[in-house]
Amino acid sequence: MTNEKIPTTINPSLRIGTWLVSAVAILLTLAHGLDLVALPPLVPTIARWAAIALLSVVCWQRSNLTVWILFSMVIGVEVGYDFPAFGKELDIFSSIFIQLIKTIIAPLLFATLVIGIAGHANLRDMGRLGLKTIVYFEIVTTVALFIGLGAINLTRAGDGIKKEAVSEKLNVTPTDLTMKMDTTGGGGKLTANYGDKSVEFVSPKKRDGWKEIVLHIFPSNIAKSVADGQVLQIVVFSILFAMGLMFVEAKHKTTMIDFCDSLAHVMFQFTNFVMKLAPIAVGGAIAHTVGDKGIDVLKNLGVLVLTLYGALAVFILLVFVPLMIWLKIPIKRFINHVSEPATLAFATSSSESALPLALKNMEKFGVPRKIVAFVLPTGYSFNLDGSTLYLSLATIFVAQAAGLEIGIGQQIVIVLTLMLTSKGVAGVSRASLVILAGTCAQFDLPDWPIALILGVDVLMDMGRTSVNLIGNCLATAVMARWEGEAQWDDEAS
Repeated sequence: MTNEKIPTTINPSLRIGTWLVSAVAILLTLAHGLDLVALPPLVPTIARWAAIALLSVVCWQRSNLTVWILFSMVIGVEVGYDFPAFGKELDIFSSIFIQLIKTIIAPLLFATLVIGIAGHANLRDMGRLGLKTIVYFEIVTTVALFIGLGAINLTRAGDGIKKEAVSEKLNVTPTDLTMKMDTTGGGGKLTANYGDKSVEFVSPKKRDGWKEIVLHIFPSNIAKSVADGQVLQIVVFSILFAMGLMFVEAKHKTTMIDFCDSLAHVMFQFTNFVMKLAPIAVGGAIAHTVGDKGIDVLKNLGVLVLTLYGALAVFILLVFVPLMIWLKIPIKRFINHVSEPATLAFATSSSESALPLALKNMEKFGVPRKIVAFVLPTGYSFNLDGSTLYLSLATIFVAQAAGLEIGIGQQIVIVLTLMLTSKGVAGVSRASLVILAGTCAQFDLPDWPIALILGVDVLMDMGRTSVNLIGNCLATAVMARWEGEAQWDDEAS
């Protein structure tokens, strides 16, 4: 859980002045860019930097991570636009950030999955409730995955973003060119050499059959799986480990559960430390993107953000609302009780920050304490609807940005993989990046488009986190209704 400082009061005059200067800067930039008014280029530039200076003072007074990330997006765009050569070099910060995120994958997955499966001793004791809850989680999150898949295939937000290849045209004399064909290993590799330059042409890699795909799911060496970033193998190992842990003596089980609980807390804190670098990483990613590909690339990222929020809205309307109508869950009363924790989750981008309030409010809503206490925490590992929808959407966006065309068959395989890997996403701010990075590695997708997503991830994280919270609150009400223990029927809606 991210520790946010309590925002301080901002001077009203400063706030009004900041908005006015920002508005003037935007108008001057648009007027100059559209040739509406003849202005020296320096005028809108000075106006924009004046607005940024005032925004920096406002951010300093607010002093929380989300505000600084939003500010870093603004200054990143400006640096990339005004100083493109310098902006191109700032991707080092986003690269460092992504590298650190990748180190979290294995321990976070292992700890959260083991605790989620073996840590709930009442999973067997509650029997029927446990089975219903897990089945419900799987169905709803799978629907979310397919909605995300459909949305990104509809908007194709990643089309047109292609990493520029380094190329060089040479006119050579044939006698100076040497070529060598290597047919060892069952394939063909042609190497052309000219002076100190060399180009290799290799035959396409043979696509694995269904046996190889299934076999690849199961780890042969967990240390190798961790080193290679094989997320699915780590998940399978963690599930089997948790199942074995459920049937050992209590003293051994307690020891391992305590270890995993401690490991999870350490990784949460590790993630929090890494997230402190997020503003610098976001600013660097945006500066590099704008400096390297121009301001027009932001159109693709804007479409991506709108695609996510549109898909989340469709998910709520097609899944949450019909469920409440079918099970006669009072919609207005539910909204009144869930709006406050959902707003907190949206503002902090951390569903964990809203957990205590959600537990309290759902009990007030009319869900028995024993159901709230079991379903809501379990949902934090197994029912993150917004994050799972985002993962399918973002994975295909990465492929589209890289210019790779993925067939519907492989997209379904990705969805089936995410059905498992997404269960390891804890309620940590922007932890979905961990799973996204692992999924891209799993399917040989390049990771450079993740740096593009990083630039707007804070905007998407707020939406998907609030939907995660709403989905888990609704799950408690659904289970209460199915167990015949709903207590809101006797109260006024």
